[in-house]
Amino acid sequence: MGANAGDKTEAAPPELLPIRAKILIVDDDRRNLLAASEILSDPAVDLVLADSPEEALRRTLREDFALILLDVQMPRIDGYEVAALIRSRSRSSRVPILFLTAHNKEDMHVFRGYSAGAVDYVFKPIQPLVLKSKVDVFVDLYCKTEEIKHKAAAEKQLLLENLRVRGEKLEAEQALRRREEHQAAVLRSLPIALYTAALGTEGRRLHFTNDSIERITGFSREAFATASLWESRLDPEDTDRVFSDLRTVSDAGAVALEYRWRNADGAERHILDQVVVHRGEGDTATELFGMWFDVTERKELELSLQHASKLEAVGRLTGGIAHDFNNMLSIVIGNLDLVKGSLQGDEKVLRRVESAIEGAHRCAELTSRLLAFSRRSPLQPKALELISFMPGLIKLLERTLGERITISTDLAAELPDVCVDHAQFEAAIINLAVNARDAMPNGGRLGIRIQRRDTPERDGGEGTRFVEISIVDTGMGMSPPVLARVFEPFFTTKEAGKGTGLGLSMVYGFVQQSGGSITVDSSPGQGTCFVISLPALAKRSFASETAEHGTSAETMGAVNGAGRAVLVVEDDADVRYTVTSTFESLAFKVLSAHDGGEALCILEKEPNIALVFSDVNMPGAMTGIELGHIIRRQWPQMPILLASGYLQEDQDTNGFELLQKPYRTSDLIEMLRGLLSDTEQNSSRHKAP
Repeated sequence: MGANAGDKTEAAPPELLPIRAKILIVDDDRRNLLAASEILSDPAVDLVLADSPEEALRRTLREDFALILLDVQMPRIDGYEVAALIRSRSRSSRVPILFLTAHNKEDMHVFRGYSAGAVDYVFKPIQPLVLKSKVDVFVDLYCKTEEIKHKAAAEKQLLLENLRVRGEKLEAEQALRRREEHQAAVLRSLPIALYTAALGTEGRRLHFTNDSIERITGFSREAFATASLWESRLDPEDTDRVFSDLRTVSDAGAVALEYRWRNADGAERHILDQVVVHRGEGDTATELFGMWFDVTERKELELSLQHASKLEAVGRLTGGIAHDFNNMLSIVIGNLDLVKGSLQGDEKVLRRVESAIEGAHRCAELTSRLLAFSRRSPLQPKALELISFMPGLIKLLERTLGERITISTDLAAELPDVCVDHAQFEAAIINLAVNARDAMPNGGRLGIRIQRRDTPERDGGEGTRFVEISIVDTGMGMSPPVLARVFEPFFTTKEAGKGTGLGLSMVYGFVQQSGGSITVDSSPGQGTCFVISLPALAKRSFASETAEHGTSAETMGAVNGAGRAVLVVEDDADVRYTVTSTFESLAFKVLSAHDGGEALCILEKEPNIALVFSDVNMPGAMTGIELGHIIRRQWPQMPILLASGYLQEDQDTNGFELLQKPYRTSDLIEMLRGLLSDTEQNSSRHKAP
């Protein structure tokens, strides 16, 4: 068995603990163990006692010792064998062994002891001074060796810690440098510039801290150090307001200035200037810190949204009145057509009636133009005879452009028809003419030339015929940058409130939808020329030959409704009465309904109805389009004709014939002729054997 001569100190970092030597004393005689421990007792030394070789070997497996005092004569295993076993283990191979013996002083035994690994001998009876002296030498050697090891370990740990700290510092510096480079790259890419300035508004010198200002304005950082540059490029209309705000910055602590500023290339930019007061000791204002933001694109977007809102408001207003207004015009034109049919032979009265009808149509055209401008009206292309259409348009342009603009026209002798929406075509020509007038503030000449152009035949096929409309002015012209963006929506060079930037984009869209193209040629001081190319119709249509010629007795008699019943579905009582009267004048039997539900009830009861004529927009849950689809499912052979003063954006009349209110009786007759003749042909085919 064995025992510790002292308590083991709690573990702590090597640099904080004193070095203690541990000595293992091995002897099978307890008295010798006690005697040795009395001699070697020392507060700085830990004594471990083992009374058998087995205990000694177990101890050396678990603990480190500065010195082992080993008795030579022990039962079972003598000291030489124990020493050899201790030396054979890596943990204890270098521990000094001091043999204790009362016998075997012969040279042979001493030599054997040294061969087994002993470093010295102490012979019994033990002399305390000799043992103490020899042990102190080994203890001192052990302490110094351990101290060196501890210092080396501490230095290594310090070196590793230093390397770790330096590594972390290097990583932090690299991260900081990357962050600074990232921030610098972001600042370079953004329309932002940072500056400092002295307090006060007199001679404002701006000292910019980054090079973004040159990219934003075209001026170098050094140029802003002069007192006159910033103020000289400031828009005069913003000067008083900006300087008034600057005078309050010392008290307010910060101010946001928004103004227009002219760049080196002459372009006007919108600048947001955020100014903050920097205060030193005693909360005294010392200088100004500022940030320049180029917010031109944001301002353009805001203006675009304003224009879009205005356009939406115009569209809502126009759409709201179009239905009712066109209904009223339908009453006027329908009744005038009926009156005209009963006044044959009185040319004077007939001319007055025709004049009233023409005036009503002009009112309808005004509504159509507003709907076209606000893009609330779908395109309704039909044949347009330019020779007869242009004189009226030229008169309208003369009144619109004023006396300072001289209009000249050059129309080719023979022009083919084009298929376009008449109101949209008229709006496009007026838009181009008004833009030309604005480019000639002191007056000038506007030329309109229309000619036919044929493309050459290719691969044995026929060539393509076009009609070219050229609008030429003697105005100030456009620079290449403006010319490149002239058809962009919301792009305008006019002052705020004097142009939406939508006109030319609408013209471009209309021409594209009509299957044509538009080009522009312009240079500063040389005027501008727009050329619209529209595909020509193969031949004049019957509608264009007969349109606008009124309602003759022959036309009225072209459709005979005798023996046929028509169902008129119209919610407006006055319009329903006018339509009923028109059909009755054509010898039709007329049934009427004020909504879709009543119309379906009549259809169930009256099997011999030849045609359903319905308004599109009616109060209630069912529109004329929905009524038409129901009729198509239940009575597939029933002809359906729809009429509308205003179609909403989500209303699709595809598959149904449509009359746009207000319409002439001649237009109604044309539709009836086609629908009823198709019905008769289908009936004949079904009856054929």
